Amino acid sequence: MSRTLRSPFMQDNRFQSARLLVPIVLSIAIAPSFHALAAGRSPHVEIVFPGKSWENRDPAQLGLNPALLDQFATNVGGDGCIVKNGWLVKTWGEQTTHKWWASASKPDLSTLLLLAVQEGKLPSVDVPVKTAGWNLSDKDSTMTFRHLANMVSGYGCAEAPGAAWGYNDFAIQLYAKSLEKVFQQSLDDAFKQRLASLQFEDGSFFGHRNGLSVDASPRDFARLGWLWLNRGRWNGKELISTKLYDACIKPDVPRDLPRTVT
Repeated sequence: MSRTLRSPFMQDNRFQSARLLVPIVLSIAIAPSFHALAAGRSPHVEIVFPGKSWENRDPAQLGLNPALLDQFATNVGGDGCIVKNGWLVKTWGEQTTHKWWASASKPDLSTLLLLAVQEGKLPSVDVPVKTAGWNLSDKDSTMTFRHLANMVSGYGCAEAPGAAWGYNDFAIQLYAKSLEKVFQQSLDDAFKQRLASLQFEDGSFFGHRNGLSVDASPRDFARLGWLWLNRGRWNGKELISTKLYDACIKPDVPRDLPRTVT
């Protein structure tokens, strides 16, 4: 498991895999069998989804070592929770307090991107960002939403879109503001409206940095993690197209792509 989260379209193999699937900052959702889920098979375990609140289960009942979970919580510190098979098996610190999730906001933005494509608000992830209404420079005119999600946009850098990789917060801000334009509503409203089935318990999800970054409670972020680990499905409903979801977790950044020099 990686501590770093990047966009679901970003799979730079020079770095430890950082797929959208595992939100490890303060919340953890543990899949019963990731390989079975990824292959479309149903593991032979009971999978549940929370209603208005998470249901607790003794970790030992699910094959987890309570002592190791306690040690993990001590090592990590802060506030957090662990989910296994849809059951809440470990909590520590504050569960309801909103946290700024920093770079873990990036896969949330790309979840919105998938939903925009699914709804037909964007024809694909390869549509130029300028179609959102921005007056971009000639160099940036070919920049697409895929470029922004992959951190290869070149925005504010010397390189053209797709020519180099760079961890670029200016580009992420453009990404977030562009999605607001696409949905014509705040990111928080767009997110919660389309994922209402998750029944977030603690109010807003996007609330930091003028509503462009995730500000959610640990137990609510864990709901999103559980959606990702179930490949966009929630309690029998396909909230995110399986076709789009499967495409977004495949390696998409060339291994030999250089890093930006600026």
